[in-house]
Amino acid sequence: MVVLRRASSIALIADIFLIVLLANAAAPLGALWVPVAYPASRAAQQAQTPDWCKSFPRLEYKSLERIQTSDPWFEVYQVAPHTFAIYEPHQFEEVISYLILGKEAAILFDTGMGIGDIRKVVSELTPLPIIVLNSHTHNDHVGGNWQFDTIYGMDTDFTRQNAKGSSADAQDELAPGQVCGDLPKGFDAKTFRTKPWSIIKFIQDGDVLDLGGREVQVIATPGHTPDSICLLDSAAGLLFTGDTFYPAPIWLYRPETDLAAYESSVLRLELEARHVKLVLGAHNIPVAPPSVLPKLAVAAK
Repeated sequence: MVVLRRASSIALIADIFLIVLLANAAAPLGALWVPVAYPASRAAQQAQTPDWCKSFPRLEYKSLERIQTSDPWFEVYQVAPHTFAIYEPHQFEEVISYLILGKEAAILFDTGMGIGDIRKVVSELTPLPIIVLNSHTHNDHVGGNWQFDTIYGMDTDFTRQNAKGSSADAQDELAPGQVCGDLPKGFDAKTFRTKPWSIIKFIQDGDVLDLGGREVQVIATPGHTPDSICLLDSAAGLLFTGDTFYPAPIWLYRPETDLAAYESSVLRLELEARHVKLVLGAHNIPVAPPSVLPKLAVAAK
C-alpha cells in the first residue's frame, strides 16, 4: 500500500553554466542554452541530422550498467540501486523516464514518447504496482500514460488540458530528421498521437510517497511548464529534475513557459539541495553531479 503524506520542509541540491537568451519585447519568453559538446541549438542539430545519429552511444552511458529488455526502442540503465533510466535514443528528444522501486510499489517518473511499449518494459523490470508521475505534461513525457491505471498529477489547467491528448506535437516528433533508425514494428506513424489519460489523484508541493522502505518527495518547480515537478529521494541522495534541468539545451520559450517562475524554482533547488549525490534529468544523459544546480541558478538570474 502506498502512503502519501504532506511535508512542510524539503532538504535538497547541484554544476552547469547557462547562457540566458531573452526574447525580444514582442515575445514574452526566452530560452536557456547549456554549452555542451554537441550543437548548441536544436536548429543546428536538425541541420546535422546524420550527425546526431552517428554520435551514439554517448560516452556517459559506458559507465552505467545496461539492463537488457525485449523492446529495442528503449535502452535501460541502472543509475542507482533499485532505480532505472528508461532511455529512448532513437528519437531526437532522447527522452529519459525513470523507474523508482520501493518494496511495495514503484513510481514511473514520465512515460516517454508513446512510440515504444513502455508498459512492457516496466513489467520486465518489476512486478510491483506502478504509480505514474509526470515531471510535466509535454507530449514527450506522457506518451505512455494511457497504458497505466494509477496516475497522479498536479492540479493545474495545463495538466487537465494535456490529459485530453493531442496529435500536433506528437506528429512533429516524427518529422524528417527526428527519428534515428527504424520505428517499432507495427507502429503506425500516420495515426500517431498522444492518447488521453485519467488522473486518479492530484498531488501538491511537499507530498511524500511511501513506496515501502523508500520515500520520494514532490517538489513543485514551475517555469518550464506550470505543472513541472522534481522528485527527491533524500535517503539515497537522488534528485529527479525532469525538464527543469538536463545536460542539453533547456527550452523555455513556449507559451506555457514562465521565466520568473523558472528562476525561482532553480533558486529553490540550489538552496534546498544540500544532500544530493546525483541529479537525474529527462533528456540526453541520465546522470549529473549535484554541482550543476548552483551554476544553473546563477545562469537563470
